[in-house]
Amino acid sequence: MLIVQKFGGTSVGDYARIEAAARRVKKTREENADVVVVVSAMGGETDRLLAACDRWQGGADIASAREFDSVLATGEQVCAGLTALSLRAMGVRAQSYTGKQAGILTDNSHGKARILGIDTSSLRASLEAGITPVVAGFQGRAANGDTTTLGRGGSDTTAVALAAALGADECRIYTDVDGIYTTDPRLCARARRMDLIHFEEMLEMASLGSRVLQPRAVEFAGKYRVPLRVLSSQSDGGDGGGTLVVCNRSGKMEDPIITGIAFNEGEAKITVVRVPDKPGVAGKLLADLGAANINVDMIVQNISHDGRTDFSFTVERRDYKPALECARKSGAEIGAETVEGDDTIGKVSVVGVGMRSHAGVAAKMFSALAGGGVNIQMISTSEIKISVVIEESRIADAVNILHEAFELSESPAPESPPAAQ
Repeated sequence: MLIVQKFGGTSVGDYARIEAAARRVKKTREENADVVVVVSAMGGETDRLLAACDRWQGGADIASAREFDSVLATGEQVCAGLTALSLRAMGVRAQSYTGKQAGILTDNSHGKARILGIDTSSLRASLEAGITPVVAGFQGRAANGDTTTLGRGGSDTTAVALAAALGADECRIYTDVDGIYTTDPRLCARARRMDLIHFEEMLEMASLGSRVLQPRAVEFAGKYRVPLRVLSSQSDGGDGGGTLVVCNRSGKMEDPIITGIAFNEGEAKITVVRVPDKPGVAGKLLADLGAANINVDMIVQNISHDGRTDFSFTVERRDYKPALECARKSGAEIGAETVEGDDTIGKVSVVGVGMRSHAGVAAKMFSALAGGGVNIQMISTSEIKISVVIEESRIADAVNILHEAFELSESPAPESPPAAQ
């Protein structure tokens, strides 16, 4: 059996926690499993390195981005070396690897590189020799030899990608929570930890605001059918607990209609008012935003009146000012009357694969919110989720209202987890 164990920044936040992580690795090895370890930088280290880089930031040019990656990658490399030393002190043969040494090949998009392939020969050789590889997450090597980083949360992606390339039986993500909850327990006291969640649901929840797993890691898990388990690094319980992200739910009679509720408080809305209703207008607005490297989330275009219409969209709040400036410039060029903005909104979403076969979910959601006096400003849907934009100040109310309306506090009937796929 081969297990990939990934430890996040809080799980290796100091020397004592590194030793605790090493003990967990040793315990897994003693259960007759080979282990590949992936580590993040020690808690707060990436922010410290980023602040150091910002001191001499001369602009957003490619050369500067390359040097950022060279600096930021050292956080994980230091932690990998310390973890390997801790394991060796416990009598476990271990060896640290940078992303480059682990054979992780990426494109050359510094700061947000994507994995193109993995040469696992070095890692396999170590495993065959009885050595536990400890890989620095979050990084790889471009074709020209440059060090690249995968973006925030990239160590999750490293772990799942390695598990897929090595054909691991399970990838275990250790963090400061003990699994995936129906919603954030800090907002909803009745939130319930789930034993299982479908990867499609997890991907939606991750992209909609749940910060337990990085969306790209979930994409890898679904694409390559890697069983992915989220566990607490602070718990003394066995590694069979936590939440298992699966690609199927064999053994279940029927999927629940709604699995969880995600939310994002960091949103902003922009409305381009009374735009000429003619072909190419929306394309012009979105193309200009794309050229400014601004991602647009929800889009609503109203029904045309007198040859004009309103065009609204949402962006991440950190992009609000540049997006507003871009929209005003584009709006002037296409003949809009004005552009309005609101950076006091949030998004709440209900997620569940059972929505594919059940009618009335939207009606139930909207009725519940109306009963609680929560006004809906925008709506977006897909096969397995419904998202609404509301006032940011009402997010906690909306989450609790929906959690109660869809009875998510009630535990489903017990079931056996599916076999590894």
